[in-house]
Amino acid sequence: MADVARRAGVSSQTVSRVSNGHPGVVDATRQEVLAAMKELGYRPNSAARALKSGEFRTIGIILFTLSTTGNVRTLDAIATAAAQQGYATTLLPVAVPTQDQVRGAFTRLGELAVDAIIVIMEVHLLDAATVTLPPNVGVVVADSNAGDRYSVVDVDQAGGARQAVRHLLGLGHPTVWHLAGPEESFAAQRRADAWRATLREAGCPVPPPLRGDWSAESGYRAGLRLAAEPECTAVFAANDQMALGLLRALHESGRAVPGEVSVVGFDDIPDAGSYIPPLTTVHQDFTEAGRLCVEGVLRQINTREEERGTTLVPTRMVIRRSTAPPPRPGA
Repeated sequence: MADVARRAGVSSQTVSRVSNGHPGVVDATRQEVLAAMKELGYRPNSAARALKSGEFRTIGIILFTLSTTGNVRTLDAIATAAAQQGYATTLLPVAVPTQDQVRGAFTRLGELAVDAIIVIMEVHLLDAATVTLPPNVGVVVADSNAGDRYSVVDVDQAGGARQAVRHLLGLGHPTVWHLAGPEESFAAQRRADAWRATLREAGCPVPPPLRGDWSAESGYRAGLRLAAEPECTAVFAANDQMALGLLRALHESGRAVPGEVSVVGFDDIPDAGSYIPPLTTVHQDFTEAGRLCVEGVLRQINTREEERGTTLVPTRMVIRRSTAPPPRPGA
């Protein structure tokens, strides 16, 4: 670093600020320092820097699966928000969601030297008292019901589901059928519970829910069964992928959407507006959720204090062309 400083005619502190990506350096000076680094073959030694500062500038992420849209978009948002704050991310997927696997993941992340950990674990493992996260490490959990034990950031799953059901009831549908996500999913449980409670509050009958696994194929299979229910005029699907399969099943069964059956999804994935018909859905702000996760662990890094409680990110309805009033009797 001293050699670079001499070659560029600046202080070692300026070289440090440039190597750390600090914004408070004049661009011309930054370019001179970068040129000197290149000429001398200098690369910052992150390990030495960590030993000196006691910080690794790295956030570990434990993730159960990359196969769901929500997890992938949350991961992308976290990585982007962390990079904006000058932090790298280390991803550690957990192949099987067991307590031993989760504990092992924390051990491995500790060996990889991270400053804090974000857990994206939609299954109910972190709700169990037998799973204990390591002390003295900042932890934020995404998509969980562990707010009394850890800091949790989650989209308002229940609020979004209520919006979906109320939208369909407001169009005049006598009730709303539900295509739920997998039983072990916290998000699926929250959405199903809110669907059921909203129908009961409105004095509407509660049809038996059908269950999928978040995939379009499972939505298609459930859709064939729903298409055979003549009383079914409205369906709330727990995610957009299952709604896609549902739309295909209804089309193949001769049930027009939205002429005979209205469909609402959940997520508002980028392709939702290109479905046939364009899908009415509940929008999740994954970018905001990722930003809040990163803010939460950085706050714990800076204060050295644990945090608890749940922060909910609001949802909103996006009305497109897959919903309409129910068909008139005899029409």
